[in-house]
Amino acid sequence: MNKYIRSEKYDGSFISENWMGPNPLYLLEELCGNLDLKPGMKVLDMGCGKGLTSIFLAREFGVTVFANDLWVNATDNLERFRQAGVDGLVFPIHAEAHALPYAEGFFDAAISIDSYEYYGADEIYFPCTYSKLVKKGGQFGIVVPGLVKEFERGYPDTLSGFWQPDMYSFHSGEWWKKLWEKTGIADITACYDIPDPKGIWMPWAEWCVDNFKNEWGGDGSFDMRFLNADTGNDIALVVMAAVKK
Repeated sequence: MNKYIRSEKYDGSFISENWMGPNPLYLLEELCGNLDLKPGMKVLDMGCGKGLTSIFLAREFGVTVFANDLWVNATDNLERFRQAGVDGLVFPIHAEAHALPYAEGFFDAAISIDSYEYYGADEIYFPCTYSKLVKKGGQFGIVVPGLVKEFERGYPDTLSGFWQPDMYSFHSGEWWKKLWEKTGIADITACYDIPDPKGIWMPWAEWCVDNFKNEWGGDGSFDMRFLNADTGNDIALVVMAAVKK
């Protein structure tokens, strides 16, 4: 039986039409098991993509969501939110991670699914930007692709032929935990690898093969070949949650 009961309520075709990586609802549902979200809370959904996670947060928890993304048009997201019937709870925002239009302490929680690694691996991002958005006692939660441990040159030998520059932000859960802990800003309440990450990642990889042919100058098979090359099972999906002191 699929452990992600809430996610299974959502139409599979709608998810596959709008996902931009491994099933974001599975990742979010996993994360939410480590958070305490209640109706009326203001939540930042950072790097929301096409808004699947924002829709889920509004429907499942009754929170008010600020759906922030750089790459997806905010007007397009608004239309998706209207179609999903959550436009009264979800507000699309177009902003870059270092130029966010929010007041300090505005949010009860800040969440990021498969996005935080692109900007948050910078050592000063959490203390100087991200943490300031959440009020004292508020919550943080991220799920990021990563590795089960750190490697001397940044990646395991099995993946040397597939490693791309932006993958140097792939780190272990312990690395992420130390990155936040050393700031003294938040208490880490959860940090672990999702069991069977390939089980979540593989459907996305298979979809890419079928749908991304000739796009981005490739045949859409990169994710599939990347996962199959991981014979040491070194790829991880890292979950981390924290509370602001």
